[in-house]
This record gives sequence, structure tokens and C-alpha cells, in this order.
Amino acid sequence: MIRQVNLLVKDMPHQWYNIIPDLPEPLPAPLDPSDGPSRIKNLPNLLIGECLKQEFSQESWIDIPDELLQIYAQAGRPRPLFRALGLEKKLDTPARLYYKGEFFSPTGSHKVNTALAQCYYAKKEGFEQVTTETGAGLWGTALSYASALNGLKCRVFWVRSVYNWKADRRHFMQFLGAEVHASPSPMTKCGKELYDKNPNHDGSLGIAISEGLEDAGRDPKTVYCLGSVLNHVLMHQTIIGLEAKKQFEVFDDYPDMVISCFGGGSNFGGFAIPFIGDVLTRAKKTKFIASQSKAGPNLQGEYRYDFADYAELTPMLKMYTLGHKTDMHPIYGDGLRYHGASPIISLLRNKGYIDTVAYPNDEKHVFKQAQLFTETEGWLPAPESAYSVACAIDEAIKCKEAGEKKVIAFNVSGHGFLDMYAYKTVLGLK
Repeated sequence: MIRQVNLLVKDMPHQWYNIIPDLPEPLPAPLDPSDGPSRIKNLPNLLIGECLKQEFSQESWIDIPDELLQIYAQAGRPRPLFRALGLEKKLDTPARLYYKGEFFSPTGSHKVNTALAQCYYAKKEGFEQVTTETGAGLWGTALSYASALNGLKCRVFWVRSVYNWKADRRHFMQFLGAEVHASPSPMTKCGKELYDKNPNHDGSLGIAISEGLEDAGRDPKTVYCLGSVLNHVLMHQTIIGLEAKKQFEVFDDYPDMVISCFGGGSNFGGFAIPFIGDVLTRAKKTKFIASQSKAGPNLQGEYRYDFADYAELTPMLKMYTLGHKTDMHPIYGDGLRYHGASPIISLLRNKGYIDTVAYPNDEKHVFKQAQLFTETEGWLPAPESAYSVACAIDEAIKCKEAGEKKVIAFNVSGHGFLDMYAYKTVLGLK
């Protein structure tokens, strides 16, 4: 029985899929708040021009530049799709389980797919430095890596609660030439206000985003890059799901259920959107589940306009949100601790195409399921990806109880080699 399917480099998708024209209704446009300067008019001063163009594109397919395809190949694309035979046997489930191996990446996660694209365009447009935020550290590492390959400087504002325990990943970013600061930091107006009140402030992605935006706004040679939420970011990530669709053809199978963890939406969207496109345009019957933490269950929040950052520097986006100034409890899967959700995923959630589950803050169940996955499949998932694994296992157990032979596909979006402290702490390893 086939355990994995790999594509050849020549078979890698040469276009990204933009789902916006296929959505069940038009995506609500960003809005400015009722007072203050226009955030929308300021976007060209903050974001990469080509990415801003892609953000609002109505073209279903966007060509991936040949030079970028070569860089993708250098970074290990295409990536394999595995049949989880060991896990199926251990669970004694009639379900067939498949997982995408996005941990086959120079930095250990799917984040390089958009980091490489954004840095490629930034270099073409004459920028000398990129600046950003990071939560779990995987986006910060990916942008540091992509910056190094493209000859750019990189500055990263990292949520302090994670910065404090992920020393090895911080050193990895610095090894790649990046400048890394715990957020909130004294380097920006937004950060300093919070830092002065509490130098040990845990921070959040919303705060770190504000610092990155403020940093970009004061230097015309610096541009801001975002690792999730925005339309162009999810579109760059669709290379994951597009590859998976080709690989399922080789397996002669197709998913009844697509699962991935969810913070802002980049890895869930990248894996699920090509399959959601099949539901919208080809009448496929597939269920989609976003696996979240109760520390930041944004898809269970309110569907309304809100800012994407703490300091209200972004336009207001129509999205599921917990509120942009909400305090959220730190967790080890910190990439899932964000107040807002991608507008694209939010619309689809609102229209009933996406379900969500949120796991307890203590993360014990999630990490025990990740341990089972590692024992049977041999790969150690990142803490965020452990949520994807846990949800897939829970659904496979439901299939066993109901006697259903469903096909379950899930994305393991990153590896956990630099995250053993989290597993050790939560599971009480000695």
C-alpha cells in the first residue's frame, strides 16, 4: 500500500488560486474608521505594491514568477502527502487518514511559501528591509530566511511570552541575519506605552503587528510583511492544497473532511481553499474543520468590522473577531492566539462552509494526541500543528464509533524540533 506521494518539481503548481471570484457573495471591502487619517490610503506606504495588487485581484489564477518557482524548488517544494497507515492501525479506525508534510521546509513550516513571495516582490520593488511580527516564531523565522535569500535586512517584533522560552528559534532568526525584539518593545510608540507600564507584558500578535506597521511607516526603504490573515497571504499558501489535490489523484482518493489548525488563517486557508473551491464550483461534498485553542477562538467570536492590530493602524476588516484589544491567555501553541480571522475564511464560516472546534488552554489533550502521532508516524509536529493532529484523531475515533469509512485530510504545517520545552512542560516529561 502506498504510504506517500511526491510530485516532481515540474509538476509543482505554476499558479496560485484566488478564491475571491468564487466566493458565495462578494468579500466585504476594508473600511476606514469614522475618525482619524485614512488607513486605506496609507496602505501603499506600508505594503509591497504587488502584494497590495494581489490583495484585491478578481483574477481566479495568479501566475507564480519563474524565478520564484526556482526558489520554491530550492526550499523543498513540492512537499509530500502521506497516508497515515501507522496511525490508522493504532486507532483501529475505518477512516483513511492523510497528512501534508509542510514540515519539509528549511525553517520547519509552511510560512516560507508566502515569505519567499513577499521578499521576492519587495526586492523587485527596491526595498532594502522588511519588518514584521511573529507569534510562535515560525513566521519570523520564515521571513528571516526569505530575507537572507533575497539580500534584504529583516526586523522581527516577537510576542514576549514566546520570545522568552524559544531561545533556539530566536537564535535561528539571528543566525539568518534578522534583528529580533520582544514585543511590546520600547522601539515604537505603541510598544513603549505598554512596555513602560509593564516591561514583562506578555504581548500579543495584535500588539506586535502594530509595532511592525509603525516601524515600516517611518522608513521608505522598509516595507511591512504579514504572515497570515490577508487575502494575498492565503493565496500564496494555496500551493499547499493545489499540490495535495494532485497527490490525491495519484492515491485515487479524495477527502470527505479537511482539517487544519487555525490562528489567523494562512495554513488552514492554504490547505483548505483549493478544496473549498471544489465545493463552490464542482459541487463536491467536503466538511472543513478549523482546530483552535480556547485561548483565542476567533472563529467563535463576532462577525463584524474590527481592526487587525492593537493600535488601530490597519483598516477595519469584516471578520470573526474577539476584539482587537482583548487579553488572551498565553499558550505554547501561541500561533493560534490572535483576536481576528482572515476575511475570506470568516465569510465562508459565516455562510456555513467551515466548522470549528476549540481545545482547552492546558493543551494536554492536544499534546498527547501529537505524541501518539509521533509514535506511529514518526514526525514531531509543532505545537500549533498538534491541534490539527488532535482534531484529525478525534474525528477518526468518531468514525470508528460510527463505523464510517471517511477520508480525513489534515495539514501538519510545521515541525516541533525547537519546541520540545512545550511538550516537556505540558506533559510532565523528565
